Amino acid sequence: MRRRLLTVLAAGVPLAAAVYLPTASAETQNSVASAPLNCSTVSVKAPAGTEVESVTAVRRPGGTIHGTGILQGVAEDVPAFCEVTVTLTHPGDGDHAKVQTWLPETGWNGRFQALGGSAYLAGDNGVGMGNAVKAGYAATTTDAGVGDALDVSWVLKSNGQVNTALLKNFASRSQHEAAVVGKEVVEGVYGKAASYSYFTGCSTGGRQGYMEAQRYPDDFDGILANAPAINWDEFEVATLWPQVVMNNEKTYPTGCELDAFTNAAVKACDTLDGARDGLVNDASRCDFDPRRLIGTKVVCDGKELTITAADAAVVRKIWDGPRTPTGKKLWSGVPIGADLKGLAGTNPPDADGNITGAPFPVPAYWVKLWLKKDPSFDLSKITYSEYTQLFKQSQAEYDEIIGTDDPDLSAFRDSGGKLITWHGQADDFIPTQGTVEYRKQVEREMGGSGQADNFYRLFLAPNTNHCGLNGTDGSADGLAALTDWVEHGKAPKTLPATLINTKDERVDRNLCAYPEVSRYNGQGDPSLASSFHCVTPSRH
Repeated sequence: MRRRLLTVLAAGVPLAAAVYLPTASAETQNSVASAPLNCSTVSVKAPAGTEVESVTAVRRPGGTIHGTGILQGVAEDVPAFCEVTVTLTHPGDGDHAKVQTWLPETGWNGRFQALGGSAYLAGDNGVGMGNAVKAGYAATTTDAGVGDALDVSWVLKSNGQVNTALLKNFASRSQHEAAVVGKEVVEGVYGKAASYSYFTGCSTGGRQGYMEAQRYPDDFDGILANAPAINWDEFEVATLWPQVVMNNEKTYPTGCELDAFTNAAVKACDTLDGARDGLVNDASRCDFDPRRLIGTKVVCDGKELTITAADAAVVRKIWDGPRTPTGKKLWSGVPIGADLKGLAGTNPPDADGNITGAPFPVPAYWVKLWLKKDPSFDLSKITYSEYTQLFKQSQAEYDEIIGTDDPDLSAFRDSGGKLITWHGQADDFIPTQGTVEYRKQVEREMGGSGQADNFYRLFLAPNTNHCGLNGTDGSADGLAALTDWVEHGKAPKTLPATLINTKDERVDRNLCAYPEVSRYNGQGDPSLASSFHCVTPSRH
């Protein structure tokens, strides 16, 4: 479980910049490759509401960058750079938020890139920064004054109340302040402002990108915000639902049985796009009924198991998503086709053979600390009724702070900003439909899909897990598409991607801009993007 956890969290940050390397559409601009930088302390003006505690500048030789914290990772062949660290505080809050800016000594491409975080880590752990510098960017990130990806020691103050100042840092203000400080450092060191500014992030980083577009629309020319953790106050509680279901139904399907349900659903819905290609083209249209597997034999760890009606009922509830005891839908469930073991994980049987649930730490911490304000709270005791209360409590207490769901993007549009998002249709940790619903809300707010498309494009990736296109489950160069749109006015009609199908084969696809979906031409190699075209999905 720990290895899987690290893989998932790492997908959101250090691997994120691995695909952001120079491309034909991201050629070096305004190169300052002449003389090496004078990496000395620069003067930094404190952003509104802050004070500058310290500013340091150190020349780094580059080479191999090892990622910090539990995410780890490596960036290799990084050129020499100047590292400027600015520590900010908000008077009266007692916080200390670091903003790091890395500036390549030579070969700067004239662009500024800010990088987001993962889980409870507010910024990059060094790997993404190293790869950004390698690609010619001046790069910035912030720790927001909080800790590592699963460090929640900052959440509760000594009086047992939530540290709202640090939550505000994590939710919104530190990312904005990093943008302000980072740009100032770039201009101070290079003697000229960046020609273009970009934000890149996945998961928590994706949410930060949306927050920037919503509250600080002038910070960036382009935002690449993938698998975004928007609707934070809702989906964090929603992703605890699989554990609540198993505990209340007193049924804990094994990992092998969960995989059997997923594999059967994918097989049943594979041909929705007209081809049996090992990809579910539109997971939201897959209506596979898990009860079809009742009585099926599954071999797991050498033992033959029989899938029961209780197993099927649990999976059905998980796919359907959270509901109140009276049946009112609260949020989307785990997408059909996604790995169920992440959120419906279980611990090995105890000495008496009893199985217990193993909640994913991110929503588990949210409920224990932010809602119950009790680190020892027993999540396994949550009833369906109490679950509904927790969901509504989270909305009431935290939507305004970290909901990141304001559909009015008119200021971002008017500033000339462009927003691109890809989200895996098999995302096992952030329900894909939450992003789709937000896009629909933006369309209603902004005058329809055509108006939204002028500045905001969403691409859904079949058979792709959480942040998977960052190199863990395929790849796509969203930053190249974004720079083309921002700098050359070329709006991406599709997003070229390499996907991994159910046979672990690499296939090429042009991801269609929502709401269109990919459809097989009826002939041609199913592994080639040219064998498919984008169509408007029929109603179902």
